[in-house]
Formats: sequence, C-alpha cells, structure tokens
Amino acid sequence: MKKSGILYAGVFSLLSCALWGATEPVNSLQDVRNLEQKTEAVAAKVLPSVVALISDEIGASGSGTIVNEDGLILTAAHVTQGSEVVRVVFPNGRETRAEVLGSNFSKDIGMAKITDPGPWPHVEIGESKPLQAGDWVIAMGHSEGYDPSRPPPVRFGRVVSDGPGNFMTTDCTLIGGDSGGPLFDLDGKLVAVNSSIGQAWSNNNHAGVDGFQEDWDRLLAGEAWGELQLDPMINEERPVLGIDIAGQTRDGAVVVGAVTAAGPAQKAGIRAGDEIVSFEGTRIRGGRGLVNLIMKKEGGDTVKVGVRRGRETFEVEATLTRLDKIQDYQR
Repeated sequence: MKKSGILYAGVFSLLSCALWGATEPVNSLQDVRNLEQKTEAVAAKVLPSVVALISDEIGASGSGTIVNEDGLILTAAHVTQGSEVVRVVFPNGRETRAEVLGSNFSKDIGMAKITDPGPWPHVEIGESKPLQAGDWVIAMGHSEGYDPSRPPPVRFGRVVSDGPGNFMTTDCTLIGGDSGGPLFDLDGKLVAVNSSIGQAWSNNNHAGVDGFQEDWDRLLAGEAWGELQLDPMINEERPVLGIDIAGQTRDGAVVVGAVTAAGPAQKAGIRAGDEIVSFEGTRIRGGRGLVNLIMKKEGGDTVKVGVRRGRETFEVEATLTRLDKIQDYQR
C-alpha cells in the first residue's frame, strides 16, 4: 500500500508483528491506522532536515540529517570518505555546501557542517542503546540519489537486533543512496544513520547515534580514524574482557582458557579454568552468547560477571577495555 509517499509492506504483515513483541501494540486495523498516522506525522516533521549529500570530487552521493540550527549534519563515514566538501540538496531542491568534518570508520559515523549561516531546519537527537528488537522505527534517505520528482521515500519497520557494538539491524528496506540517511523512532528523534544493506531485503544495518555522542568532540574537530570492516569483531574499538575461551560446559557456561595479564578479567580475580555462567545477570549460553553480550557494552563500562570455580559460584565486577588497549598490554 502506498499513501502520501509512505511505503508499507501491507496490513497483514503489520498485524503479524504484534506477535513479535513490538512496543506499540498492533492487534487491529485501528492500531494499523494509528501507526500510519504517527508515521506520517513524523515524516512531515523531519522531512525538511533530511538532505542528499553529493560529492563532485568522487562522483558519489548519499544522505544525511541536520541536527542543529547551525547546519551540523550526521551521516555515515563512508558517504563523505575522500571528500573535503559536499553539496547539500534539500527535499525542496535548495542547494548549499558543507565542509566534511570528522569520521570514525570503525563505527561508520561522520559529520559535515553547512558553510552558509543558518538557521537551518533540524531534528532532535535521541538514543540508540535503549532500542530493542521489535521496536518500531522509520528510515528515510534519498534513495538512488536526489530526485526532484519525489520526496525522500519513507520506510517503516522494526528493529531486528540491537548489536553488535553501536550497530543495529532493522527490516526497513534500504537501497543505494540511503547510506547516511536517518533512522527515527516514533517520536521523530534521530536514533541511527543508515550504514549498509544486508544480504536480504529485510536485513539492513544502521549505526546508532550513541556512537556519535561518544566521539562528538573528535568528530567536530575533524579527526578521522578507524577502519570500516564488514566483520565487527575486527573493530579495534570493540570492548573485551581479556580472556581466551577454552570451551563450554553442558549448561552453556564458558570455560576460561587464559586471562590477559593486567586485563579486566585478571584485575577482577578471574582465573584460567574458571567458568563464566552469567554476564550482567543474563545466563551465558556458549562463547558466542558471551561475546554478543560484551559487544553491546563499551570500553570503560563496569559489568557484573558470574563465575563458577569448582563448587563455588560468585559474582565479580570487571571494567571492560577496548581491543586496541588490551593489545597494548601484550606488547
């Protein structure tokens, strides 16, 4: 169904989402209409701030979102990579230019700033960490580049997974040109930027805005660092506990093979041979489960780790560090 430029997968697919634990209940056609009205209201509110970013230097284009009246734009790092200045095209066709600021390629986040004085239309920044699988979200972007014949298409869907790291996955369909465009919650707050298209139409990746907040000053200062990887495990900024995993027990506990000298686990009193049974109160179900839980944290976060040693089970506090920091310990 298409209405007011907003694309939906259909009434019955939305009704089926009620079984997936979404935060807004969808149990009737009236609930669908309410969601449609809410989505239309958000789209109308944020539309003036969703811009196309065009690099004449490298002949590429993407999208971005203005977040303050001075013209600060949040986008994906790969959208502005290789450019110093980009053209900014508004949905109504107005054009201006922006200076490319900093980028963290490991998180695929970047900034640019409009050089002409404001005030410019802008949106409010929300939070990405509180989002959970099943939450409704709205994706926008200048699909296939700026098109004067239509506004940026609006895609409505759900969060599918909230990790690893600052990334999340939704079933909001993205195509070329959407990169760097916004992902909004149902209050119209920016919660992520479009990062990459998954192998399936319903599997699309977004970089959470909390990653911007953590690197805000460095991005504003024009720093560029990190490396964009398809495998987030290679990201040197990812949080680590500082253990080698030797295996797992029948009940899913992770057996510690070794601990890094002066690393978080050793400082917390964890030893080789210990079994990790829980992380922040969540029961561990194998090494992958433990790694996924750790990846949702940040270096510097203090976490509670449940440990089994022989017949004794106890809890310790460990302060996670980043992979690049723990590598310094080993040098």
